[in-house]
Amino acid sequence: MFKKILVANRGEIALRIQRACRELGIKAVMVYSEADREAKYVKLAEEAVCIGPAPSGLSYLNMLAIISAAEVTDAEAIHPGYGFLSENADFAERVERSGFQFIGPTPESIRIMGDKVSAKQAMIKAGVPCVPGSEGELPDDPVQIKRIAKSVGYPVIIKAAGGGGGRGMRVVHTEAALINAVAMTKNEAGIAFGNQAVYMEKFLQNPRHVEIQILADKYKNAVYLGERDCSMQRRHQKIIEEAPAPGIPRKIIDRVGDRCVAACKKIGYRGAGTFEFLYEDGEFYFIEMNTRVQVEHPVTEMTTGIDIVKTQIMVAAGERLPFTQRQIQIRGHAIECRLNAEDSYKFIPSPGRITMWHPPGGPGVRVDSHVYTNYFVPPNYDSMIGKIIVHGDTREQALARMRTALGETVVEGINTNIALHRELMIDAKFMSGGTNIHYLEGWLADHAR
Repeated sequence: MFKKILVANRGEIALRIQRACRELGIKAVMVYSEADREAKYVKLAEEAVCIGPAPSGLSYLNMLAIISAAEVTDAEAIHPGYGFLSENADFAERVERSGFQFIGPTPESIRIMGDKVSAKQAMIKAGVPCVPGSEGELPDDPVQIKRIAKSVGYPVIIKAAGGGGGRGMRVVHTEAALINAVAMTKNEAGIAFGNQAVYMEKFLQNPRHVEIQILADKYKNAVYLGERDCSMQRRHQKIIEEAPAPGIPRKIIDRVGDRCVAACKKIGYRGAGTFEFLYEDGEFYFIEMNTRVQVEHPVTEMTTGIDIVKTQIMVAAGERLPFTQRQIQIRGHAIECRLNAEDSYKFIPSPGRITMWHPPGGPGVRVDSHVYTNYFVPPNYDSMIGKIIVHGDTREQALARMRTALGETVVEGINTNIALHRELMIDAKFMSGGTNIHYLEGWLADHAR
């Protein structure tokens, strides 16, 4: 097992990894930008290194600064968390070339799964169901592009091969708009991701977003930890996640989970990962794989009892998975609400000083957050300041616990989206379960204020 790990991230996930290291008896080196000097995990750190000014390009995305921090502190491994450099194959390669262990998949796996075209081709070979679409990158010939769209059937969606986070996508309803849409998406993809390649998929009208969490070690042992429903989204950004997904038969989940495990073994995947699917009319369609820990990992931890972050560290250290598929049991229901420093309905970011922070408590309630009273939320990064996670024996009990938890939560000094979560927890359609990925945006349009 490692003696010292450098945590190359910030916010709640940095604190989450720090806690996992403490449980394993590992020293955690925390890096921080000048804007995060007062963060809780920095104050709690045994060692902390400032890696640059507030802009992420000069700090959390600065590979040289992060690797240098690992060198001067004698760390043995680097945990990238999520976001920033967590899915950057070049970073993973530089980490390992510099003599450190990257706590995540191999650079080769990140490259295969990070490019949406190669990921889809790998999944087709592994027998994982995929959305109908182009077999690879779209050609330049407009006639061929139109022929592919006609065979797929309108509406179609054009996606950037190197995209993510809801960016680099465009829905096309008619042939007349197709070629212009492809050109615009290519241009955007080149600017945003440094890769102009795009591909085409059938645009499903009312799907749910359901994902399968996997864990794998370097000995080709792999398991899936059930599924999560992440359909409550705004502009492709998740707001509420839950496990298990309401109303999907277990035999369907088991079938697709087995295929995800087979795919991991086929590509030699190592660490934690998530297969993301669209689910419609009883069928799963692969869209992408996240080769890192997810923001929503706690709902899976609460329903399986498995610590995903600790397991990531253990398999990166060369240990075998400590459980088999047969030993994994899904118990009860968990829901997660992302707390963002933003207006509940206009979504305007609200950085600033938190004058009062009172998180909820009670049976089955977990709060993952790095903030505290008098903490200053910097304007430089994502607006998420924490997550409230609840677990109950049933979905109904979990909903009741979340309503109670949100009612107890007090955040003053900045705006948050707590009011939005409180309303959604009493929304009849959400309470009945199984809303699709467009539901929240429709709900927001109806409740515009």
